[in-house]
Amino acid sequence: MTPWLAVPGLDGVQGLAVFVGAGLLLNLTPGADVALIAARSAGQGARSGAAAALGVGAGCGLHALAAALGLSALVAGSPWAFAALRWAGAAYLLWLGWGMLRAAAAAQAAIGADLPPASFGRVFLQGFWTNALNPKVVMFFLAFVPQFVRPDAPHPALSFALLGIVFSVNGTLVNLGFAVALASLRQRFGGGGRWGAWLARGTGAVLIALGLKLALGDRV
Repeated sequence: MTPWLAVPGLDGVQGLAVFVGAGLLLNLTPGADVALIAARSAGQGARSGAAAALGVGAGCGLHALAAALGLSALVAGSPWAFAALRWAGAAYLLWLGWGMLRAAAAAQAAIGADLPPASFGRVFLQGFWTNALNPKVVMFFLAFVPQFVRPDAPHPALSFALLGIVFSVNGTLVNLGFAVALASLRQRFGGGGRWGAWLARGTGAVLIALGLKLALGDRV
């Protein structure tokens, strides 16, 4: 047995290279997670952007675990539970978006000032809840990941969890790279300042729009 096949659950995985490639493309798709990381990186630097990226990764890991245990299927199959998750996610996006608009306005009032500072833990939790309360991620794990678990997998839940970990780790690495790149641009142009505040304002508007779409739209 090769070292790779010795990894628990890997013997039930098929098309791993395709899964990794598709997952990386999906991680590059703009959304609430990317918008939050961009705003924190540009407005407050690499540490804040990394906190958001790690929080998003933790939220994704929670979804992977829930899906592997069958909890996501229960939520998706219950109209009441799914609606509760959708409304909670919408409310959080609206609250977070409004907070970013207020922070951007405060920074804009002081010409050249950075966004008001936020602790690592607070930004981490923002990233975590932005991802964890997103019902689209629930449906993603239920629709996408099972395609890469072999029908005859000896331990399908373990294979599912392994794929979820791979997706979460790869996504976190992509988001960390994105955060570092934006933070570098921030330093190059002399701190967050005015453009960081405008990015935060745009991010706040995007988060509010996504929250309204989630609240007013049909079942994901």
